[in-house]
Amino acid sequence: MAQVRERARDALFARVAGPDGPRNRDRIHHAPGPRWFAPDSAICRVHGDTAMFVGGLRALLLQSLHPSAMAAVAAHSGYRGDPWGRLQRTSTFLAVTTFGTTEDAERAVSAVRGVHRRVRGTTADGLPYRADDPHLLKWVHIAETDSFLRAHQRYGAHPLDEAGCDRYVAETALVAEKLGVLEPPRTRAELDRALAAYRPELLGGADARQAARFLLVTPPIPWPARVPYAVLAASAVALLPVWTRARLRLPYLPVAEATVIRLAAAALVKAVRWAMTAPEPVAVPAPEGRLRARTGG
Repeated sequence: MAQVRERARDALFARVAGPDGPRNRDRIHHAPGPRWFAPDSAICRVHGDTAMFVGGLRALLLQSLHPSAMAAVAAHSGYRGDPWGRLQRTSTFLAVTTFGTTEDAERAVSAVRGVHRRVRGTTADGLPYRADDPHLLKWVHIAETDSFLRAHQRYGAHPLDEAGCDRYVAETALVAEKLGVLEPPRTRAELDRALAAYRPELLGGADARQAARFLLVTPPIPWPARVPYAVLAASAVALLPVWTRARLRLPYLPVAEATVIRLAAAALVKAVRWAMTAPEPVAVPAPEGRLRARTGG
């Protein structure tokens, strides 16, 4: 069983973190120096839980509804040609800014801002966009924050209380501001209002529907992982607001989503958590202790 757990952990970590994963992990978690967030912070609890797999996929689907965000992703992110590379870069950025040293987090933010300054173009309707636009950055941020928090509250090992949810939103705002977001929400109520304010801009479209199909139906994953990934995909869709389904041409199955999909997703997240968590060391008695036990000494 230990070998099965180790193989599963290594295979999943390699997919998510990439070839530099072990080296990055050691630096992120073991390099000395101050951090932006304490180990017991809300953001560390949320971003350290395997419910992030559900939240991450939900965030991509939600973000795609904004035409400018989707146009930038389609033209510049390489999500079709190198989806695993994009996932690895994103997961590394989240890990560094959440758990890494202040110096490494600042460096990671600076690198992303440099990339954003170079991403410019026009949508299919001829509207100009740029990735460093604070309004567009805010949409990406609130879609991620809402998705990660909702996934954690449903599937996380230790859901947050109301005050903890507010702390999580406030802590993510620190990173958002460093990326160029202006006035990010700092409470869950503000997050809900910010999402509602963007709703008139969320049109979906052909690019968004193609991205959803790629993410949900034709992802480049090996056949043995197809069934678990299908559960992951269904759980991400089930967490989306109902009004998004028509825009992405996704089904709405309230009974199945509340029962079968929810139970299957909870089991999957729990299994991944088991695989990704290092087992507790087993105490082995000293030889003389075992001898005394056998002889009654």
